[in-house]
Amino acid sequence: MGELEAESTVQLSVPEMDCPSCAGKVENSVRKLAGIESIDPQVTTGTLTVAYDGEATSAEAVAERVEKAGYTVESGLDEVTERYTVPEMDCASCAGKVENALESTAGVNSYQTQPTTGTVVVSYDRSKQTTEGVTGSIESAGYEVTDATGQDTDERGDVATSDSIWRSSRALKTWISGGFTVFGLLVEFLLTGFDAGIVTTSLISLSVADLLFLVAVAFGGQEIIRGGYYSLRNRNLDIDLLMSIAIAGAVLVSLAFGEELYMEAATLAFLFSVAELLERYSMDKARNSLQELMDLSPDEATVRRDGEEVTIPVDEVQLGDVVVVKPGEKIPMDGEVVEGESAVNQAPITGESVPVDKTPGDEVYAGTINEQGYLEVEVTSAAGDNTLSRIVEMVEDAQSNKTEREQFVERFAAYYTPVVVTLAVLTAAVPPLVIDGSATLELAGFAYTFTGAWETWFVHGLTLIVLACPCAFVISTPVSVVSGITSGAKNGVLIKGGNYLEAMGEVDAVAMDKTGTLTKGELTVTDVIPLGDNTEEDVLRCARGLESRSEHPIGEAIVERATERGASDREVDDFESITGKGVKADLDGVTHYAGKPGFFDELGFDLDHVHAATDGGLVTQKTQQLCEKNRCLDLLQSVVPDLQAEGKTVVLVGTEDDLEGVIAVADEVRPKAKRAVARLRELGIDRVVMLTGDNERTAQAIAEQVGVDEYRAELLPDEKVEAIRELDADTEGGVAMVGDGVNDAPALATASVGIAMGAAGTDTALETADIALMGDDLSRLPYLYELSHDANGVIRQNIWTSLAAKATLAAGVPFGLVPIWAAVLIGDAGMTLGVTGNAMRLSRIRPDELLDDRTETADTGTA
Repeated sequence: MGELEAESTVQLSVPEMDCPSCAGKVENSVRKLAGIESIDPQVTTGTLTVAYDGEATSAEAVAERVEKAGYTVESGLDEVTERYTVPEMDCASCAGKVENALESTAGVNSYQTQPTTGTVVVSYDRSKQTTEGVTGSIESAGYEVTDATGQDTDERGDVATSDSIWRSSRALKTWISGGFTVFGLLVEFLLTGFDAGIVTTSLISLSVADLLFLVAVAFGGQEIIRGGYYSLRNRNLDIDLLMSIAIAGAVLVSLAFGEELYMEAATLAFLFSVAELLERYSMDKARNSLQELMDLSPDEATVRRDGEEVTIPVDEVQLGDVVVVKPGEKIPMDGEVVEGESAVNQAPITGESVPVDKTPGDEVYAGTINEQGYLEVEVTSAAGDNTLSRIVEMVEDAQSNKTEREQFVERFAAYYTPVVVTLAVLTAAVPPLVIDGSATLELAGFAYTFTGAWETWFVHGLTLIVLACPCAFVISTPVSVVSGITSGAKNGVLIKGGNYLEAMGEVDAVAMDKTGTLTKGELTVTDVIPLGDNTEEDVLRCARGLESRSEHPIGEAIVERATERGASDREVDDFESITGKGVKADLDGVTHYAGKPGFFDELGFDLDHVHAATDGGLVTQKTQQLCEKNRCLDLLQSVVPDLQAEGKTVVLVGTEDDLEGVIAVADEVRPKAKRAVARLRELGIDRVVMLTGDNERTAQAIAEQVGVDEYRAELLPDEKVEAIRELDADTEGGVAMVGDGVNDAPALATASVGIAMGAAGTDTALETADIALMGDDLSRLPYLYELSHDANGVIRQNIWTSLAAKATLAAGVPFGLVPIWAAVLIGDAGMTLGVTGNAMRLSRIRPDELLDDRTETADTGTA
């Protein structure tokens, strides 16, 4: 029995844990246990979900720590969920044997097999079953449960790779079987005189070639017969059982009736063993894409403790520890920078191609790479609860959400195998009974002569049995889904399930929220227009003094711009915020105001006749001449309306007697928004719609800048939901909604696919969205659609190509056009390699290279 994966999960009912402080006490108490991977207290439901290392602690110990925090555990101890790594379970028929074994295991409440990652997730009643019992049931199906990483090690302790499959014990037996098969063929056809009978009895007559073929069967058929035994034991009609029947049948018929089918049995055993090795190799290649995600996080971390730097395993790092990250090293944990500055490569998490500058106070993620400087990071998430761990876990679990095509394939396969096996039996039995001597059939202008020799039809029946396994057909969808999902994860797009990958590739319309999606969601100053003899610096100095004590986002944006331009401070007294209008304060003893145009209208200003300097904000001889000719623009008639027409918020700055300047503030459009919208259309999206709660004028300005087909403004959350429903009714393929994952939750839930923007580090977005764009990069949206659309194409190709290949081969069997070796190498191994290789093409898709830094300058705009 192998060593099982340690991670277990228990969900406890703690009804008294009904407030955040309660949850904090419980979490702190449980955290004291060794081996705690993650803790998720839900105060609204009174439940506590804890993932832990089953070798370091137990569900009972977790419950005890909860009670020590002062809360009663009412239920949940009886059921536990554990994940088992079963690397040899790499096909649908393998999974079927494991499922049948677990189905009859006492205390097992539910199970989930994932052959594409070689894992089994089992929930069972602890009062009726144990971890060892579940492990035993899985191994009773013929598959070993291995360690936590799902990787075997060789004698040197190196991590096994796909290439080591060719050096495994099964591979060695396969090569020996192949050698004896080749020798047998040489003796059979080239050394005819040497091939004399060496074993002759009244019942058995064996030649040298026959003995060589039998030795080949003994080596090559070992694992096949073993697998067939477990299939029969677990009542699963899979390829191992079918091949066992075919090999054993050929040998027994040869021994019992003197028919020369030893060569067919040896060829079948050898070629099918090769096919199994190829299938395992191709599946491991598919699994490697997920393993690359797991390998992003380092195994060790350098932690500063008691004034010293010590290197410890990542699992031993605690919340609040300060880890030291040197240039070129991977950041081991999620955390906040407390010391140092550096550029961090966040591509493994967010897909951003350009390193992001990090300074004290900035958030960093596990698995990202410190490019240059020295960083000290305070840990904010446990090893099993950081962003990278959640991504890996969600990618693993994404297989459980089966696509409609996958469900169709499984239903079809349930009928396919019994039907083909029945045809195989009829093919072997009926023609010898009805054909006396020979018979001729004319078909499509060709004449085929059939013999009634039963050994010929028996071989045809064996060939059909080989074709009865739907492995390549069944694996065609999940291997494509895993390839697509892992490819997306490595490019900053987290897809929560195959059904969402499929749905995204079918949508005809994309709806986008404005704030935080098409725009940055951060206000910034776009225009500063001095009036009279004032300069831009004069206006910013006054505005900074007025807004320095304001907490309004507009005020914060103005202060930030003034700071950037080096505007000096002024002495501020008697500050007053006038709700809905603006602010008032004494600057160096003079009362100043900042606010909406209407605020100054109330102060008695005749804004229709205040003129603005129009040459870079500076009063020059040219602008004075223009004003003298009455060609300056009136403030309310032109300047303010023009700024507002661009979707900007206008703030006037001045005293009771004089206006000093105009400041425009806006939410900047994302640099790549316009190109992303255009690219979506190029890829085939019919409609791109902007939904916003902002006013009509601002919405129109943004819509024109980014080039959406239509926009809908001043929408409440329920009105956004209704808009999504209307769009969905008008399209055949459905609608995708892109938002921030929190404010747009109702619309995201209503859409065919909900996509959260900028979800890295945002727990809510990661948990609630169907798909999460980890970084604030809209170039990932067309990439997502292209990936999903191509994935659907690959799935269709895999399904119909594998099905057509099986059907074509099966149709040729009765005519003697398909030898048994062709059925094995083409119908089984060839198609398995083909669908896997086709699925791996999805990993080559990358975010559009046209959306690079060169487009930022051209597309940058403001709202």
